[in-house]
Amino acid sequence: MPMQPWFPGAKLGIFIHYGVYAVGGAAESWSFYTGEMTHEQYMAQLDGFTASRYDPGAWAGLFARAGARYAVLTTRHHDGVALWDTGHRNLDVVRDTPAGRDLVAGFVEALRARDLKVGLYYSHSDWNHPDYASERHPGPYVVPLNAYSQAEPGEEDPAAWARYLAYRDGQVGELVERFRPDLLWFDGEWERTEEQWRMRELADLILAGSPGTVLNGRMLSHGDYATPEQGTPLKAPDGPWELCLTLNDSWSHRPQDRAFKSVRQLVRYFTETIGMGGNLLLAAAPREDGTIPEEQAVRLEGLGAWIARHREAVYDTLAGLPAGHHYGPSTLSADRRTLYLVCFDAPRDTVSVRGLRNRVRRVTVLGTGTELTHHVTGGLHEVPGVTWIDAPQTADLDDQATVLAVELDGELDLYTGTGRS
Repeated sequence: MPMQPWFPGAKLGIFIHYGVYAVGGAAESWSFYTGEMTHEQYMAQLDGFTASRYDPGAWAGLFARAGARYAVLTTRHHDGVALWDTGHRNLDVVRDTPAGRDLVAGFVEALRARDLKVGLYYSHSDWNHPDYASERHPGPYVVPLNAYSQAEPGEEDPAAWARYLAYRDGQVGELVERFRPDLLWFDGEWERTEEQWRMRELADLILAGSPGTVLNGRMLSHGDYATPEQGTPLKAPDGPWELCLTLNDSWSHRPQDRAFKSVRQLVRYFTETIGMGGNLLLAAAPREDGTIPEEQAVRLEGLGAWIARHREAVYDTLAGLPAGHHYGPSTLSADRRTLYLVCFDAPRDTVSVRGLRNRVRRVTVLGTGTELTHHVTGGLHEVPGVTWIDAPQTADLDDQATVLAVELDGELDLYTGTGRS
């Protein structure tokens, strides 16, 4: 089905990895897989998960101040611990932790109260489910995924697998029926083939209950968009896409990880991503009590302040100029008549744009409205000259990144050829 129009226009989402792994500050699920802790130590975290200060309304307020238009919550990671009151039980926070309540319902309600789109993460894999057969990851790991499995790696019991898929489909069906998510963000697909996962049947189940739900690319051929992680691609994926990025180096709450990206770095990641037509899904990681650490909140609000000053260049825009036409990212207005040039550093004399066939009507500094002079030099036959924009004064420069709005005399007409002598 066609991509829902809200998604490519949203530009920023917040990714929340929240679960029992926050108790010990461990990596989500992977910590008992890679040997960071034993399986017993990992599962003992169930007893310490209280969500005692969980306030989804405060989360939603922070997301709105960050400039996000959607958020995604890990309703069940690979460890199999569900955050909602599920009738298809393996492990869940309602019965198996002191939290003792459904955490997804409040999240959904709080987002919708702020007019934010609701995204729910769900892992196809459950490394604690008795019917989930053990496998070895194709990487360097040697620990069986399912600590309780009696099967050898790669062994499959058809009856057990059918029971597992019924469990997975039952849980996904609950999420769809109860919460009608705008987006379902799947993970863990690498452990089986599309046919083994019965992706077509799962997609049919979801869309029958909620036809407008967007599905990420980890639904394989039934996904609506690509999900690169942790680095802006040099070339944009085909079609809609979303960069998943952490605020430090961790998806989940790890207090020892102090490698936080600066607001300036986040603005750079964000503008490079939207300049290639993608969204940024920026990961925040609450403590086990449900509070988001101040270091994370400050950075989210700093990014949001920059977006608020430059929202015209952000929301509902299109990918900007290809590489080589402007030394920095750019976006294009939906009517294709205004270019937004991002300048990370203070321009010394001029900002140049190559390949513009359009006449430039006006250039202003976004946020201050100051008009800048411009002129064109060169050009021969079909090859246009270079448009030179005089640099803004110091008072017009933004601390994180300055944006110039270039109003054109019509829809963008860009020369991308090699010319002739």
